[in-house]
Amino acid sequence: MSADQNRQQAIRWFATAEQDLASARWIRDGGYFNTACFQAQQAAEKALKAFLFLQGERGVRGHSTVELLTRCTEFRPEFEALRHHCRVLDRHYIPTRYPDALPDTTPHAAFGPEDADDALRRSQEILQAVRDALGEKD
Repeated sequence: MSADQNRQQAIRWFATAEQDLASARWIRDGGYFNTACFQAQQAAEKALKAFLFLQGERGVRGHSTVELLTRCTEFRPEFEALRHHCRVLDRHYIPTRYPDALPDTTPHAAFGPEDADDALRRSQEILQAVRDALGEKD
């Protein structure tokens, strides 16, 4: 994959991250707080993958934003400031979706508006950092 192809891949992944974050906001407004948390995690994951594509990586895989961020900090050490956001967002990957992930409750009952608002804010911070990085490569 050429540098131009990697850049195009990064743009596609970032556009999808932005769409995921927008849908997370819409879902949150509908009262589906667990799903909004999951979508916020997905937005952050895709944004970090976009950054790695921009750096020339290929076949970027994985779902842990913490692990993706660790790879990102090799290229941009200041992304380390995002680690606490990733740690929280990764907690929304499984329990927000599966009824057997939490004891004696369902994902819908376990997550409230404060969880969704927090996840949205954290995801937005990550997307903004990646957006800034993408803009620097123009």
